[in-house]
Amino acid sequence: MIRIDRITRSFGTSETLHDITLEIRKGEIFTFIGPSGSGKTTLIRLIDLLDVPTTGRIFFDGQDTKTTEAGRLAIRRRMGMVFQKPAVLNTTVAENVAFGLKFRGVEKRTIPEKVRSALELVGLSGFEERRAVTLSGGEMQRVALARAMVTEPEVLLLDEPTANLDPVSLELIEDLILRIRAEFKTTIIMSTHDMNQGQRLADRIGVIMNGSLVQSGLAGEIFYQPHGRDIARFVGIEPIIGGVVTENTGGHALIRVGNVCFEAVTGLEVKKKAGLYIRPEEITLAPAPAPIGKTSVRNQIVGHITKMIPNGPFVRVTVDCGFPITALITRRSCTELGLTTGTRVIAGIKATSIHVLPEE
Repeated sequence: MIRIDRITRSFGTSETLHDITLEIRKGEIFTFIGPSGSGKTTLIRLIDLLDVPTTGRIFFDGQDTKTTEAGRLAIRRRMGMVFQKPAVLNTTVAENVAFGLKFRGVEKRTIPEKVRSALELVGLSGFEERRAVTLSGGEMQRVALARAMVTEPEVLLLDEPTANLDPVSLELIEDLILRIRAEFKTTIIMSTHDMNQGQRLADRIGVIMNGSLVQSGLAGEIFYQPHGRDIARFVGIEPIIGGVVTENTGGHALIRVGNVCFEAVTGLEVKKKAGLYIRPEEITLAPAPAPIGKTSVRNQIVGHITKMIPNGPFVRVTVDCGFPITALITRRSCTELGLTTGTRVIAGIKATSIHVLPEE
């Protein structure tokens, strides 16, 4: 659907995007994640043809977007864009939604029905005569979505569409995004810095850091098999570094970190240095000492809790095992297990839950 071929974007001597190559498939939800200022918005604007790359090409349905102004306009009309902060006109909701139709010269008599359908889609039926500027932030964002969808775009671009919304409005917008893809088969390209949103919505994810596309793939690949330490930390994994492979039999390895030996699955050879990457939710905690018994959890590591940070219905628990391990467990589990700072615990980790990367 959209092919990005080695694009860069520079502003003066500063390079905001560097050598990005990517293909976005028809009908998928593709999400860019990355820290603030990493270049996500610049890339979204380039795809929407609001800006042009310094070098490289963007192809839409096989057509090179480096063409005449008329040609670029024709491609842009096949796309819809919703920005992080919705810009609404100081007119009625209906006039806001109809703006793109009037700009495209759509027959006047068909506009009211198209507007009504778009507002019904976003759950704002009956809002036609309301002044758009009097709406809440979530309602304004739904008006912006209706304004984009009323033109029936093949591609919908969303630049951090829920960044400034309350949890209820955020859930409404996310549900709308999924519904739009399901009902209209729209290709959706969005940016977000919300890790959970990326996992909830995306078919595939691209990680942008310092202007480069450092990894792309399925959500499971990004969040469970990051390609490096910076990506791991961004998606919520604190790596355990300083490991050395001491044995490896058919991919089942022993990796020593300090005085602790981990069992993990990796192709790294003996004596190679290794970093261990474990998602916090893959780690179980139990007070020590505790009977181990029969279990599939091959790694049982003893330590004591040094930090507990509430995180919604969960608690991020840091355990000192000679090196820090971070687990994410429910508040209820914390209470039932009697976990507090200083508690001696056993951290349980399956060998298959450890993603191993080589270290220099």
